[in-house]
Amino acid sequence: MASHGEESRPSPDALLKAAEKETRGKLKIFLGAAPGVGKTYEMLSEARRRQKEGVDVVVGVVETHGRAETEAQLAGLEVVARRPVEYKGRVLQEMDLDAILKRRPALVLVDELAHTNAPGSRHPKRYIDVEELLAAGIDVYSTMNVQHVESLNDVVARITRIRVRETVPDRIVDAADEVELVDLTPADLMARLREGKVYVREQAQRALRHYFSPGNLTALRELALRRTAERVDGQMLSYMREHAITGPWAAGERVIVCIDPSPAAANAVRAARRTAVGLDAELIALYVETDRHTSLSEAERGHLAETMRLATELGAEVVTLPGRSVVEEILAFARSRNATRVVVGKSRRSRWFEMRHGSVVDDLVRSGSGLAIEVAPSGEEQPPGGPTDWLRDVPLTPGPYLEGILTTTAATALGKLIDAWIVLPNISLVYVLPVLVAAARHGLVPSLWVSALSVLAYNFCFLPPLYEFTIHDPANVVALLLFMLVAIMASTLAAGTRSRTVAARREARITADLYAFSRKIAGVVDLYDLLWIVVTHLARLLNADVVILMPDGSEGPARGKLDVRAAFPPDDALNDAELAAARWSWDADRPTGRGTDTLPGGRWLFVPIRTSRAAIAVVGVLAKNDGGGLGERDRRLLDAVGDQAAVAIERVILAEDIEQARLGEEREKLRSAMLTSVSHDLRTPLASIIGSLSSLQSYGDRYDDATRRDLLGTALSEARRLDRFVGNLLDMTRLDAGAIVPRREPVDAGDLVSTVLRRARPLLEEHVVETSVEPGLPSLSLDFVLAEQALFNLLDNAAKYAPSGGRIEVAARRVDGRVEIAVRDEGPGIPAEALPHLFDKFYRADDGDRRRAGTGLGLAIARGFVEAQGGTITARNRTDRTGAEFIVSFPA
Repeated sequence: MASHGEESRPSPDALLKAAEKETRGKLKIFLGAAPGVGKTYEMLSEARRRQKEGVDVVVGVVETHGRAETEAQLAGLEVVARRPVEYKGRVLQEMDLDAILKRRPALVLVDELAHTNAPGSRHPKRYIDVEELLAAGIDVYSTMNVQHVESLNDVVARITRIRVRETVPDRIVDAADEVELVDLTPADLMARLREGKVYVREQAQRALRHYFSPGNLTALRELALRRTAERVDGQMLSYMREHAITGPWAAGERVIVCIDPSPAAANAVRAARRTAVGLDAELIALYVETDRHTSLSEAERGHLAETMRLATELGAEVVTLPGRSVVEEILAFARSRNATRVVVGKSRRSRWFEMRHGSVVDDLVRSGSGLAIEVAPSGEEQPPGGPTDWLRDVPLTPGPYLEGILTTTAATALGKLIDAWIVLPNISLVYVLPVLVAAARHGLVPSLWVSALSVLAYNFCFLPPLYEFTIHDPANVVALLLFMLVAIMASTLAAGTRSRTVAARREARITADLYAFSRKIAGVVDLYDLLWIVVTHLARLLNADVVILMPDGSEGPARGKLDVRAAFPPDDALNDAELAAARWSWDADRPTGRGTDTLPGGRWLFVPIRTSRAAIAVVGVLAKNDGGGLGERDRRLLDAVGDQAAVAIERVILAEDIEQARLGEEREKLRSAMLTSVSHDLRTPLASIIGSLSSLQSYGDRYDDATRRDLLGTALSEARRLDRFVGNLLDMTRLDAGAIVPRREPVDAGDLVSTVLRRARPLLEEHVVETSVEPGLPSLSLDFVLAEQALFNLLDNAAKYAPSGGRIEVAARRVDGRVEIAVRDEGPGIPAEALPHLFDKFYRADDGDRRRAGTGLGLAIARGFVEAQGGTITARNRTDRTGAEFIVSFPA
């Protein structure tokens, strides 16, 4: 039992939160059920009152929406000028956060907390601006409607059939120092609409027909009232914890129902549910896990699991607490949650049990000051055999009892040895050791067995007359009885310690397993690997066969046929009936199969796992124990692992979706670039060819021989250029398809350079070409055709960007066991922003009007051909003058 000093000590967490708030600004939210209830007007009125009290107040942003009475409230208040932001040709006016921080007022007014800032602002949302102001120690008044609360967004959408896109996280509302409800009856709000005080009259008539119907406004008003009440209740709990007030304060009703492993616990849950509904109160189901939990039978574990599932279905929050005393834990929990009523089941224990262990109901009534204790009827008769409860954990094998005989014999021998050498009046203490050993290793009953043996051995071997089971001296009778009492007490205490140790080890092992599981799945990016980790981990934890089923997506996201995506053992398969049960679990979003209310006769238990967004998968479990079902602890383990797995699976799926979207975007970019090349760059040579040939056909007899040769040369040159463009497209297609297989042969670097220069001579006619090949270069193992094409593309690129008459250098040399071939030009060089993308498909550096025609594939193909042969290609700007330098490196 906690001391009075411990109970009256303030909560450290609550004090820490209060200390943190002292250094931050305070946030007050004016919450309304709908637009037009007067939130901004009330905020401005409150700000004017604070200004009269001497508080430094400024207006950060206030939206009056043209309402005259609201604009009138701005008179006399300092307004910080807004910051213009350009967006899509329009100039938007946003709150100037930096100006407010520089001004540092005591209080700033920030209207419309859910507002989305214009792109280019420091923060995407206005509530993040508010957080920065609060962190700077500035108090903030703000406004919002209930439909902008994130957790209520879907509820409001179902009521109004309109989904609001701008939301505020619940944590912002929960962290507010004050939440003031600005309330207006539906009739008054509709009257304001008709008078044009909310919207202009045409908009008002549409709003009255749709969003502002009486039913919608009533439902939204109730949501706003409930959300404000929740916030007030949270503030009251924080105050009680900060000031060590044990409570309860019956400002609002909260019902706790205590559950146990008996079948009658379900009746207590139903009775508590009826009480909670009648009081319109929150319901919490509490189970205190004591030492006895380790010795529960399978039937009792099943009853406990069923009761917890029933409580969850009835809308209760289910809480499990470890502890030594049921009553102490119930009272401490009830005070921490400010509960007003505790519902317990009628005791089904025998008088014998209650004499030894006490009555939970009686102790609650005596100790639960300020709590209403309600006793629910059990609904069935007390079964006989109560006194055998304590025999539940009796070992059925002879090992512990034989070990007790041996340890008692060893203790007797030790006692005789000590008695022979030393006169020791309390020789009976040697028997405490085997009693403690038996209790620590095997539990209560074996330790009682050793206690009985020790009493007999002590009487037989140490009390006169020796070696007889009789006692002549009355003092020895008292000593023997005291020894027996000490042995039994030691057995009980040691057995309890053992139970708690076993429970602590089990909980630590489970916690370690869950932690290891979370770490293992954190870095997994492949869905198959993730599912395999989940099924193997669950199979080991639950000692069961496990399968995971997910929809194939044939009928859209989260739809389609359920397929087994992973199983352990891997050869596990489900028949049609089991697949139908899994499908029902998925569609209904409820567990089905063994141990549930739906298809309880099935072999498998199917449980849907989901995140806050949607269902993700169905986990099937086939337990290997005799009953074929999962106990309440295993069900909690399954739920915990399932929650982690669902988040991890969703993360992997979202990552795959993002990757697919990225690839789709890249494909679209490539498609657009290719269409641009085909529509422009490929048509340009065709236009020249057609123009030259059509001129020759129509006016050939009018041209002299030189003009005709010039036109034919133009057509031939453009045809060759067109052939290179088409060849580049075909080469890139081969590279993308992985169809490039180098046919290696010994290649001399000098021959490679001279061959490519001869081929590129028509491209280089207007430039000065200089070559430098280091003598004695080793042979290269290359595909000559691919290597020649790569160098040709580099020369083609140099010819495009080098000025007419400029030099193009081709140099080959040996560097650290590799042969480098460099191509340098005297062009404008490569822009810094273009360097990372230079070898991308369809990419061309922007060089204004000087940019030459091309598909933007030449360098990408050069890199593909070089890397296919184990080489590397790099690009950089020259350091000795303007121009670009491309270096191809092959292993010697």
